Amino acid sequence: MESINELKKEILKLTKDYSKKAHNSFRPAGDNLRAVWEKGMPIPYAGRVFTEDEVVAAVSSTLDFWLTLGSEGHNMESELANFLGVKKCLLVNSGSSANLVAISALTSYKLKEKKINQGDEIITVAAGFPTTVAPILQIGAKPVFIDADVITGNAQCDQLEKAYKKGKTKAVMMAHALGNPFDISKTLEFCRKYDLWLIEDNCDALGCSYSMPKDLANSLGFYENSPGLYDGPNNIIRWTGSWGDISTQSFYPPHHLTMGEGGAVNIINSQKLVVIAESFRDWGRDCWCPSGIDNTCKKRFEWKLGDLPKGYDHKYTYSHLGFNLKPLDIQAAIGRIQLKRLPEFIEKRKENWQYLRRGLIESERFLEFALPTHAKGWDVNNGFFWDNTECRSDCSWFGFKISIKENSPFSRTDLAKELDRNKIGNRMLFGGNLIRQPAFIEVKKANPDAYRVAVETKGSDKIMNNTLFLGTYPGLTKSMMDFEIETINNFICRF
Repeated sequence: MESINELKKEILKLTKDYSKKAHNSFRPAGDNLRAVWEKGMPIPYAGRVFTEDEVVAAVSSTLDFWLTLGSEGHNMESELANFLGVKKCLLVNSGSSANLVAISALTSYKLKEKKINQGDEIITVAAGFPTTVAPILQIGAKPVFIDADVITGNAQCDQLEKAYKKGKTKAVMMAHALGNPFDISKTLEFCRKYDLWLIEDNCDALGCSYSMPKDLANSLGFYENSPGLYDGPNNIIRWTGSWGDISTQSFYPPHHLTMGEGGAVNIINSQKLVVIAESFRDWGRDCWCPSGIDNTCKKRFEWKLGDLPKGYDHKYTYSHLGFNLKPLDIQAAIGRIQLKRLPEFIEKRKENWQYLRRGLIESERFLEFALPTHAKGWDVNNGFFWDNTECRSDCSWFGFKISIKENSPFSRTDLAKELDRNKIGNRMLFGGNLIRQPAFIEVKKANPDAYRVAVETKGSDKIMNNTLFLGTYPGLTKSMMDFEIETINNFICRF
């Protein structure tokens, strides 16, 4: 009779063989087993990129049938935290849930005078994805909107002071748009000046980095050879998602790595925030034992909390009104394999952006392209050139942003329709100007004081009206990108 281990080994061998045949169109570009793309086939703007290794990991975890977050989850949390150089990563079931947990954690009474109360203000940016902003409203705080820059897609961080209100502003919460870091140095200086929380929505930017001169970094509390830092000759360099107090990731299929559904909350350096965020993720309980493990505090029946009797089971003691937002261990098993691919995926996104940019030079008359924060321009021979701040952004692009110039004889919608006609995946910059969205209009109708617009949002309107993006994901082959370039250049030649 076969042993269980032998049977599992045989199942996984067959799984590997099956996946090689069934999933060859999802392999990384350049993989010699990848199915060949031909004209007429769709080109998605993003998608899963994996091999049989992820499928085997998922099936192996399924056969173990632990299901809820367990050893695979614990290992992925440690591996992701080691990559980012942060105190702790907590896996959750989506990037949107990560944003909800991150902002909810800052409402904890355990933070005393630093806690965010109902009616407190949080500065954010008008252009972007709604679930960066929705959790602010969901906790009863007030979003305060500044404008977005048309070129970078990011917040115009020189407007932060205009949004500040003494005694009311408690935090800044913004995304690094399309894998382009916002101005971290200016934002951190602002947050340090007023003792504000900084929450980085890093969902589109895993693998992007930001550098600043060492004297500036030191003044903001970052020093050489600290965890998560790697040093240039004159600068300190750090991954996005590791500069603020807390940050978030999404592992939905279009993102830099995938668990199917999934995300993470990254706690940069505070053990207190680790315990609070974990509580909000796990039903609001006070106990920090993982599922299936009891009494790691060695005094499970000795606590006296709230008005509960002394000795009430710590596993059923709740310090917050929390949620249950954990993913499955199966997803974490997939994510761990993906995390090993991350360095390759990061570089491929950079290469794909440059390839598309070079190919679309002849369309510059009517099209405007993204630049990294602090970059002043781009040329075909030297790539990006920079302003005089000495800060730099290194982008692992989530997408290839294209804006239609004001003098163009066609609209963004015209170009989007042409791309659709040729089965080329494209997307708007998410919600465009969020304050124009039906949900935010209805929120304002119900409560005119629900949010505040600190400045005119002309840049966000331009993004809403004139901008779309193509993919840069590591499943794009050169033949796919050549067809995208050909389609756009031919379309513009008509004008």
